[in-house]
Amino acid sequence: MTTSIKKFFPLATIAFLLSLSLTTAFRSTQAQEGSRPDAKISNGADSGEINDQGWLRKYKLYTPSSYNPNRPMPLVLVFHGSDGTGATIADVTRFNNLAEQKGFIVVYPDGIDHNWYLRGNSSGKVDDVSFVTALIDHLKQVRNIDRHRIYATGFSKGAILAQDLACELPDQIAAFASVAGSLPVRLQPKCQPKTPVSMLMINGTNDLAVHYEGDDKSQRGALISIPDAVKVWQALDQCPSPAQVQQLPASNPRSRFKVKVSHYSGCRSGSEVTLMAVANGGHLWPGGASQDASVNKFNADLGFNASQTIWDFFQRHSLP
Repeated sequence: MTTSIKKFFPLATIAFLLSLSLTTAFRSTQAQEGSRPDAKISNGADSGEINDQGWLRKYKLYTPSSYNPNRPMPLVLVFHGSDGTGATIADVTRFNNLAEQKGFIVVYPDGIDHNWYLRGNSSGKVDDVSFVTALIDHLKQVRNIDRHRIYATGFSKGAILAQDLACELPDQIAAFASVAGSLPVRLQPKCQPKTPVSMLMINGTNDLAVHYEGDDKSQRGALISIPDAVKVWQALDQCPSPAQVQQLPASNPRSRFKVKVSHYSGCRSGSEVTLMAVANGGHLWPGGASQDASVNKFNADLGFNASQTIWDFFQRHSLP
């Protein structure tokens, strides 16, 4: 049974954690995505295309059965990791099921060459920040989207894109969630959003791809540490210190893995910043679908689900 943190903390269901041994055996959701190129999208899904910056961009779109074209509905953008696709991250995160239950539209864009290109470093490729703006405008034409309740999340490189979008598009996107990602070193000085940013970060302390303590700043594509990324958002949102901290018990009391939740509330204009540090966790979407029996058992033992947690976080926020 999934454990809820409501009785521990005002955020709803919290993220699961992943052991280092599982990380070694099953390095990342990127690899998980890449091994499942034919992942199927459930009923209510459509495939779409949009021309942007000279590129034909594809996406998967899930519209719940409760959708009424006369009523605006929230939109969640979900960005895959490197080597993934919109279809594979849809399969891993199972946001379609949640969208059907909770009543929101979810879109899974495909990155060019299974990758994302951030503003100012496109190297001749498309600017994916501009692409996201174009995609949102396009979806508003084909669905009745609630412009006050558009959200963005992603895994790994998709999470890095979500962090960049938080810097660039907080006037269009109401809240952000980053799973196994951080803020690039080169973007930190440029990240000066004019409006507050509500950010949820879920990171494993033993992530071998996105290091919890950050990278050598001279390294190409270096990321700042997870604690430093949280400080960036805390400072930008003018959140008071210290954080409210809770350590959540695992579903299996014998487990040596814990989730430490650091939450900053009382921030500017009702924004909030939360870090869910998964002790000994690796590079994976917590609670996601997997073909690996040991990963599924681990998920069941812990009872945490990142997708549910992210939606619970999102639904507390809207643009004015």
